[in-house]
Amino acid sequence: MKKLTALLSAALLAMAGAAFAQKAETPKATPAAPVLAPAAMAPTTKAEPAPAAKAEAKKEPLDINSATKDELKALPGIGDVYADKIIKGRGKAGYSGKDDLLKKKILNEKTYDGVKEMIIAKQAKKDDKKK
Repeated sequence: MKKLTALLSAALLAMAGAAFAQKAETPKATPAAPVLAPAAMAPTTKAEPAPAAKAEAKKEPLDINSATKDELKALPGIGDVYADKIIKGRGKAGYSGKDDLLKKKILNEKTYDGVKEMIIAKQAKKDDKKK
């Protein structure tokens, strides 16, 4: 019995030693934080967006009834194929609403969800239709 206890104790000590050896590894060096210039560390008041961000925020929705292929391709998820399908799907009357892209199966739902806030389907004025 004493031999069994001694054997089990030795095995436990060996396992504990191995576990300790694994945890005692030296930590890997972490990259140092970048040093900021004093001006960058100074507290700021209200941060203003960059001029490009302001222009993007005020950008009007893209009219799918008159947009060029390149303008359509600038939308997320719209490439050559979708841009061509949108232009071809306008027909003579154009789209009555932006959701026509779903109704006419021009775009799938995931792509439409990604661009629906960025597009609009403007209607031609009655005077423009007569010409």
